[in-house]
Amino acid sequence: MSKLNNLRPFKPGQSGNPAGRKTGSRVKLSEAFLAALCEDFAEHGRETIERVRIDKPDAYLKVIASILPRQIDVKADPFEGVSDEDLVAMIRVTEAAIREVQGQDWLSAPDDDEADEERLQ
Repeated sequence: MSKLNNLRPFKPGQSGNPAGRKTGSRVKLSEAFLAALCEDFAEHGRETIERVRIDKPDAYLKVIASILPRQIDVKADPFEGVSDEDLVAMIRVTEAAIREVQGQDWLSAPDDDEADEERLQ
């Protein structure tokens, strides 16, 4: 334990490796890797994807899941922002289509606004 007594943490803003990594070295590595990957994909891409899909479907699905967005914005209300008047118009069109298909007038289609308001509530 006595060997550890003289160890002191670095002061704020001070690095344990003042020379550090050369500027741009990570970028160069990334660029080289992506260039090699792109070249390999151009030559073998489709066949490799198909082979992985058939031979290793779990790895195939893992790759797909890793490139999908983490969060997908799904609207739960398809009629959000649609006015009451537009909803009434959609209902009337739908009712007319149903009557036409069934060949009978089993739905009422009142033209007065009071009936429309009652149906919306």
